Amino acid sequence: MPMTIRPARRDDIPSLAALIEEIERFYGATEIQPLTERHTQIEDSLFAPIPLAQALVADPGDGTLAGMAAYSFLWPATGTTHALFLKELYVREPWRGGGVGAHLMAELRVVASARPGCSRMEWMGDTDNAQALAFYGALGFEVVEGKVVHRVGVEG
Repeated sequence: MPMTIRPARRDDIPSLAALIEEIERFYGATEIQPLTERHTQIEDSLFAPIPLAQALVADPGDGTLAGMAAYSFLWPATGTTHALFLKELYVREPWRGGGVGAHLMAELRVVASARPGCSRMEWMGDTDNAQALAFYGALGFEVVEGKVVHRVGVEG
C-alpha cells in the first residue's frame, strides 16, 4: 500500500487523538486524557491562528495514520538561526521496520532545508530505547554528548 507523508490536516484530528493515546501507552501511561480533551488540544496546538507545533503524518490511505512527526521551530540555534525541534516521532507497530520513520525523517529534513534561517534539526531520545537509538544511528545522525534535560511541571 502506498504511503504518503504530508502535513497534518484538521480532518486528521480523530486519527491523531488515537495515535497520541497509543504513544502515551507506549511510554507507560495508565491514565489517558479524555478523548474530547485530546481533540481540543490537537485543534488548539496544530490549527490555531498561531499554532504551537506542526506535524507530518504517514498516511497509508486507509483512514488511519501509520505514524507522525510533531515539531516546532526554536530560536536561537547557531547565532541568530533557528532549529527544527522534533518533539515526537512515532510509528505504529505494524508499520515499523518498513521505512515509514525514515520517510518521516527525510521529509522533516526537506521542511527544515526549505525554511530560510533554519540551521539544523534536533531532538531528544530516551537512552534506554535501543530500537530508537539504532534507528537514528542507521540514518547517520550524531549523538550530542553532554546535554542534560531539565523539566518542571507548570500548574495551570
